[in-house]
Amino acid sequence: MKLVWFRNDLRLADNPALRHACAGDEPVAALFIISPAQWRQHKMAPIRQRFMLAQVDELGRELAALGIPLHLLRVETFAEVPAALADLSRELGVTQLYANQAIEIDEQRRDHAVSAALAEQAVSCHWLNGCCVLLPGRVLTGSGEMFKVFTPFSRAWLKALDEDGFVIHRAPAPRGEPLPWQPLAERAWVDEALGELTADPRWPVGEAEASRRLNDFLDQAVLDYGETRDFPAIAGTSVLSPYLAAGIISPRQCVAALQQRLGYRPQSKAQPGFVWLNELVWREFYRHLLVLIPTLSMNRPFKPETAALPWSWDPDAFAAWCEGRTGYPIVDAAMRCLNATGWMHNRLRMIVASFLTKDLHIHWRLGEDYFMSRLIDGDLAANNGGWQWAAGTGADAAPYFRVFNPTTQGQRFDPQGEFIRTWVTELADIPPAYVHQPHDWLRLKGRQDYPAPMVDHAVARVRAIEMFRSLEK
Repeated sequence: MKLVWFRNDLRLADNPALRHACAGDEPVAALFIISPAQWRQHKMAPIRQRFMLAQVDELGRELAALGIPLHLLRVETFAEVPAALADLSRELGVTQLYANQAIEIDEQRRDHAVSAALAEQAVSCHWLNGCCVLLPGRVLTGSGEMFKVFTPFSRAWLKALDEDGFVIHRAPAPRGEPLPWQPLAERAWVDEALGELTADPRWPVGEAEASRRLNDFLDQAVLDYGETRDFPAIAGTSVLSPYLAAGIISPRQCVAALQQRLGYRPQSKAQPGFVWLNELVWREFYRHLLVLIPTLSMNRPFKPETAALPWSWDPDAFAAWCEGRTGYPIVDAAMRCLNATGWMHNRLRMIVASFLTKDLHIHWRLGEDYFMSRLIDGDLAANNGGWQWAAGTGADAAPYFRVFNPTTQGQRFDPQGEFIRTWVTELADIPPAYVHQPHDWLRLKGRQDYPAPMVDHAVARVRAIEMFRSLEK
């Protein structure tokens, strides 16, 4: 018996672990492990848990239709997984385990412990690359080190992709008669572990849904992506991040679909489609970093010297940021959108992260954790990479003297205030000319229903620069 262990790769197509397990005639079973205590420890957002489990339900039905049973185990923490897998392997008569490689340090340690435990039962473990287009470690500098700056990494990544190529594998063929599948909602122990399992209707699950979103984006928006991607009131992005984070679609499928649609693989900014492809390369960059620099999974900055920065931990200021009460409309709209929907536009992620770290001078770790606790697309590599970039502590971070001005960012990327008025209801009736600096208009109307700015941005900017300059002394 071969066992396929699904994790953040909840798909049938282009799944290396599933494909290799299904090679040959030996019986195949599948496994998904629910770890509520570990998920809480990792700050996994409830909306992400529900989305993931809804996809597990969908995957279970699809596997059952192929004659492959999906087993569910509730194992509270990673420390308990090796023994639980050993027990299941004995029960099923497993001789080989297949899984796609994990990139986070806790997950890698868990997998090493699983390999050791199963080796005692003569079960061989096969770890494959299902999380990246190119295997972490494939794209290195001439001296064999990980790139620390994105642009040369991107060039080397594109060159390596041309050299290596890749193949998209279809879902496996049926391996027997269809099997019954008991929905997760009917399993009491699952419901008790996680509470309400109903997925958010704004985020339908399924590989077909992920493919539909990808194809719609390629048909309607990819050619204009470079011009529209920064405007949150415009549907200019793919909104595929939840599906990539859960592994409902693979990054290889995205690259292949882009190449098929354009008839070529773009290599430079001068070619249509390159800007979106480069965003996929950013995703790869952060994932490769996480594998090759494990301390990034341990709350440590990429630039060690920045650990000495005198960050604030002010709980009241942090709460105001979390709840969208900063007095800066674009920041507040972004945070309220996150809290309501579990998703945030990428430009807004940069704006609010810069505001927390450079205006409020609050430690980026608090923002990173809060995002993970709310985001449907929470992904350690991308989230950590983005937060450290904004804070000035990470790889390829903006120079410390580059500080986003939240007012001018709003004026530039939400010029008519459409996004702001959608989420900051106190400003729903404000004229566009005042929406980014509403306080004088509100005073004239005798209104006090929207907070004054928490800080003077110009003063806060100087303080942020001084913080970083102090490291040079």
